[in-house]
Amino acid sequence: MKVAYFSMEIGLNENIPTYSGGLGILAGDHIKSAADLNIPLVAVTLLYKRGYFIQNINPFGKQEEIYPYFDPRAFMEPLPFKVTIRIENRNVHIGVWKYNQIGMTGRVPVYFLDTDLPINAPEDRLITQYLYGGDSHTRISQEAVLGIGGYLALKRLEPQITTYHMNEGHAVFLTLALLKDFNGNEEEVRSRCVFTTHTPVPAGHDKFGYDLAEKVLDDYLPPNIKRLAGEDVLNTTMLALNLSRAANGVSQLHGDISRQMFPGYEIGYITNGVHHLSWTGPDFKALFDKYVPNWRQDPKQLGDISVIPDSDLGDAKKKAKKRLISYINSVSAAGFTDEFLTICFARRAAAYKRATLIFSDLEYLFNLSFDRVQFVFAGKSHPQDELGKELIQEIIKIGRQYENRLRLVFVPNYNIWVAGLMTSGADIWLNTPRRPREASGTSGMKVCFNGGVNMSVLDGWWREACRNRINGWAIGDDEDQSDEAAAADFYQDLEDLVTTYYANPKQWLSIMRHSISDITPQFNTHRMVLEYFHRYYR
Repeated sequence: MKVAYFSMEIGLNENIPTYSGGLGILAGDHIKSAADLNIPLVAVTLLYKRGYFIQNINPFGKQEEIYPYFDPRAFMEPLPFKVTIRIENRNVHIGVWKYNQIGMTGRVPVYFLDTDLPINAPEDRLITQYLYGGDSHTRISQEAVLGIGGYLALKRLEPQITTYHMNEGHAVFLTLALLKDFNGNEEEVRSRCVFTTHTPVPAGHDKFGYDLAEKVLDDYLPPNIKRLAGEDVLNTTMLALNLSRAANGVSQLHGDISRQMFPGYEIGYITNGVHHLSWTGPDFKALFDKYVPNWRQDPKQLGDISVIPDSDLGDAKKKAKKRLISYINSVSAAGFTDEFLTICFARRAAAYKRATLIFSDLEYLFNLSFDRVQFVFAGKSHPQDELGKELIQEIIKIGRQYENRLRLVFVPNYNIWVAGLMTSGADIWLNTPRRPREASGTSGMKVCFNGGVNMSVLDGWWREACRNRINGWAIGDDEDQSDEAAAADFYQDLEDLVTTYYANPKQWLSIMRHSISDITPQFNTHRMVLEYFHRYYR
């Protein structure tokens, strides 16, 4: 048995800019746990020489994108061969770079595909330049390189592959390459493929007009493509569902939503996790090493942390928080203090995540938080998402306008490194999406490995994990709740939370303990990858 894991983006560390957010970080964590558990897996993605952008905030609070050139030679080795695919009746040559993810007991090779070769036409060299840049034509070309090019590369490099795992519909064209190899035998293809969907909204599923698909993919499209991918447009999710032996969403609720979106298909769920060794900060690593010796090999051991004294738990949190606060002060001169309750909100700036819900009643917020609470915001907006950029601008504007009444800072260029600091230093991790738009979410899981506490709408993974006011706070429980009602619920919870933090430190420590012991044994990628292994890979 050997698994090939295909993902449009993979986030292994902050030095390799081939990820934008949750999907890529999850893929990186999946690979790291497979390496730790010595599961026979290889991964395929694209090498973006201009990566996903570095975020700069200009004097007017507007996001600007900077795309520096990424030189992969310090991190991976170029392999001495190329594969060739046909795009628009042209030969497009694809170079392959190899990166080894070393784990505790094994390693996972990650193959990065690169069209930026002198032998290619100038427009083809640009295919792998930018992650999520460009139009539908660039996107379908990237997906052809990933799916078809990746499949051809693995035929050379890893001939023993028994299962192809498509992480999202971006990789689905590998099924077309398989169909070609098996003379159109759909059963043969289906028996080799599994598929994970991450998107609970219709707009998130890639769809391409057949005119464009025929122009770009021509040779690879089977005669019955409309039966497999949809009559009107080529729907990548539908194609993946029709040519996979198993499919899953990434939380219990997301599995339900996916079955409603694609009736007639059997779609299960495996709730996401995070790689505990990557996301536990140095202070909690030292704490767990001292009191829970086997937690590194087996994160389930963190289910019982009764041996850790309150004083040591509090000290570890204070150290982690100090590290975050000193970074914030160094980049913003905000004058934050580790004495105050610190609430972090960090995620992609998209309208449905409602980053500004917290500002619905500013007077109430000022009175509640003055000289007691400080807020840290971070997150990038997609370069073409003007609404997302306006959200960032609004947060920064409010912070500046009321700087004497509200301690608020926006940290630019959220990446894996900044995420590590924030998830380990936060007292509270805030999440306010509109249900059921968050397929799973994983950032809140990272906080739990560092004694942080979640305060979130009951969406995605938190709906499965939350015990309200025992291991965190639930904001509302009504799917059709208006923003006004959600804001009212939020303020009520916030008041309870702030009071608990300052008036009842013993109860706060109990909530911290439950955040660790209830959540970390289950919401980690060791459990998740083993679930994929036993249910879908074998």
